[in-house]
Amino acid sequence: MSWLKRARKGIRFLNSADEAAVPKKELPENLWTKCSECGDLVYHKELATNLWVCYQCGYHFPIASQKYIELLLDPGSFEETHTGLVSMDPLNFRDSKKYKDRIKENRSKTGREDAVITGAGAIDGIPISLSVMDFSFMGGSMGSVVGEKIARAIKDGIDRRVPVIIISRSGGARMQESILSLMQMAKTSAMLARLSEEGLPYISVLTHPTTGGVTASFAMLGDVILAEPKALIGFAGARVIKQTINAELPDGFQMSEFLLEHGMIDRIFERKNLRNEIRDLLLFLWKDAQSYRGEPTDDVPQLASSSDS
Repeated sequence: MSWLKRARKGIRFLNSADEAAVPKKELPENLWTKCSECGDLVYHKELATNLWVCYQCGYHFPIASQKYIELLLDPGSFEETHTGLVSMDPLNFRDSKKYKDRIKENRSKTGREDAVITGAGAIDGIPISLSVMDFSFMGGSMGSVVGEKIARAIKDGIDRRVPVIIISRSGGARMQESILSLMQMAKTSAMLARLSEEGLPYISVLTHPTTGGVTASFAMLGDVILAEPKALIGFAGARVIKQTINAELPDGFQMSEFLLEHGMIDRIFERKNLRNEIRDLLLFLWKDAQSYRGEPTDDVPQLASSSDS
């Protein structure tokens, strides 16, 4: 017998029966999370306190749509709108399972009717119309319901004469609805053109990932386009582009930092600063915001209408 297997004095080695008799302590779940960027383990509670931003490297973990609502709006100001809309599977689409079954499963899993939440709210007393995409519902894909709800939220901004904010996180158009999904790109873009004609600001917030038909429509049409650090933003995937143009792509291609450097977005923000960033933009872009705060409006420039440009 090797010395490694010898029992020292006062020490008894447990056999399998003994081990089974010893109660094992259950470790609480979700104590630690591994950062996707730096690979460090970060304590779950501290990560939540830091708005799900790694305190080692600054990586922004994806967060739920409801978290953005809580982070951005005045407490108690949010009122959800345009509920009760559900996709009806007009094409009777089926891949590995029926589309209507996928919808049912995702509704049950997320508690949402579809992949966007729309509503009215306020930021520091400034009223807005808000849409927040929900990636947990079929990857935030844009089908007819998503397009319709966003178009209605933009119309709310026009009717109420308030700014529109859309927070995007999406894999793109929903393939199960085919051309009906692609039509939503035109619908939402047309509504944003009407918003611009009314001289009302639209702020687009891009989070990780924002891709496909969402990027090719309303996500990139903001008067000001903000993005989280290292967010993937693009239309086609990098592999498809590389194969199409038969060339190597630059480092960091389709990351928010790359887009900022090349003039595709206006600013990268840290999550903790999102509310203040948008509030300051609203005060600059929208003259009526001052009146809600009881401040002078003469020195605040108003967003130019299309006739002035």
